[in-house]
Amino acid sequence: MQNLHMWIFFRTFAHHLNSNEQTMKRLYVFLMAIFAFLGAACAAVPSYTNPILPYDYSDPDVCRVGDTYLMTSSSFNNVPGLQILASKDLVHWEIVDAAIRYQLPGYKEGDKVAGNFVWAPAIREHDGRIWIYYGDPDRGIYCIRSKPFKNQSSTLNFPMEWESPVLVIPAKGYIDPCPLWDEDGRVWLSHGVAGSRFGLKSVLMMAELTADGLSLKTPSRIIFDGHEEHPTSEGTKLYKRNGYYYIMHPAGGVSTGWQVVQRSKNIYGPYELKVTLAQGATAINAPHQGGWIETPEGEGFFIHFQDVGVAGRIVHMQPLKWENDWPVMGNNGEPVMEIKNEKLKIKNSQPSWANFVRRDEFDSTELALDWQWSGGRVLPQWYFCDAANSRLRLYSAPREEDDWMPNLLLQKIPAVAFTATTRVRFTPNAHKKMQGAEQAGMIVTGRKASFPLQVPVTNEWVYLRVKMSDTQRGQFYTSTDGKHWTKAGEEFQAVEGHWIGAQVGLFCSRDTRKHNDAGWLDVDWFEITVDK
Repeated sequence: MQNLHMWIFFRTFAHHLNSNEQTMKRLYVFLMAIFAFLGAACAAVPSYTNPILPYDYSDPDVCRVGDTYLMTSSSFNNVPGLQILASKDLVHWEIVDAAIRYQLPGYKEGDKVAGNFVWAPAIREHDGRIWIYYGDPDRGIYCIRSKPFKNQSSTLNFPMEWESPVLVIPAKGYIDPCPLWDEDGRVWLSHGVAGSRFGLKSVLMMAELTADGLSLKTPSRIIFDGHEEHPTSEGTKLYKRNGYYYIMHPAGGVSTGWQVVQRSKNIYGPYELKVTLAQGATAINAPHQGGWIETPEGEGFFIHFQDVGVAGRIVHMQPLKWENDWPVMGNNGEPVMEIKNEKLKIKNSQPSWANFVRRDEFDSTELALDWQWSGGRVLPQWYFCDAANSRLRLYSAPREEDDWMPNLLLQKIPAVAFTATTRVRFTPNAHKKMQGAEQAGMIVTGRKASFPLQVPVTNEWVYLRVKMSDTQRGQFYTSTDGKHWTKAGEEFQAVEGHWIGAQVGLFCSRDTRKHNDAGWLDVDWFEITVDK
């Protein structure tokens, strides 16, 4: 509207000038150039559109080290766990590290892993280290911290070196922790509880840790009961600002809830409370459970998830400002889809999720960090990164109880229509004892159902493909040349996993027959593209 008024002014001004025609033309060109410049400047205001990550990064939390933002999220039974994402502008993220590389802390052979282990972490920078606290509902609260990085480099180097995990509070049912290092040197830890293990839900707790942050000083005690007005209170994030302790947490449930902020001058309360983000009249259900972050210039944002079902819990970012020492999120407490902010340093014009849509040629001696194993650990006999031949080889591993395949190699699915394609060759074990024991191929898997596409046993290269709609309905295809495709099986409806979205990837499995060797699946490349 301002540009329109400027244009009208310039035209009126030019019309009334008392000069010859040539001067008039030059003046008109000059004024239009100014108008174009001002219009371009207005159009160049940095903006972004939610979700910033249409992928399943459940329970995200963020921190900043210098000009680099770090994010981590719940990884549950997947390994590598606690994937670390980095960004320079809070909008464009890429996976740069994982704090758990090979086996989940506390895992023992035979453990039921689906949906367990790594819940709702908090990530912080303190004393020249990155600290991650997370809750394991069956074991307690763990801390994993990086080795010191200050005075070694002016920037963070990835992958970082991580120390061994420490079980800070052994307890069944303690989840969703967050640390705070106070000005007086005391260390606090807020957390929630899992009713399925603790026998009580909807309460929040506070404990004091020792000065090193690695053990309990005083036991946890309840500081808030949300049963009446804020059931399923969980997911704590603990901050201090202007003399107030703040506990930010969700309530009301994963798909229907809201964001709560509590504040007090005393760490143990009593706390006063406000609802700071809720769906309202928008289409963003349950906008909650996340973290507050500030830019070096002091611009505030709240990064949170939205549960969209089969595609999991995708990541949004809301502007956050402070009024009377209370945070105001989004548009006066309702989530917004598009945000313009002249102070954001967004220089990359590509979609924010573009780093996660790619073709893996398997040219490295290590798997890329967007791949995760589903079985709580990774064993060396499961795979070979054959960089010399630019391929990945998956060896068959025995299925476990309930036909569980621990060596599923998976990726998150985008919450949009997409196509996953791969070129593979299956070589089963030729021993007569193993005939019919092994299967391999592509898979879309969730909590209650998996949809596999098996590779024909021809020892020839074939192409496999799955096309998924934005409602996560899928159809498999096969091809011998990568150009002409044939439908394989019926269309299916993907289902969500245990606290996560559906996943897509590869498998090479066998039944419980024992033998001294395994067949394998060679993978030439794997590609995910977003369908327009």
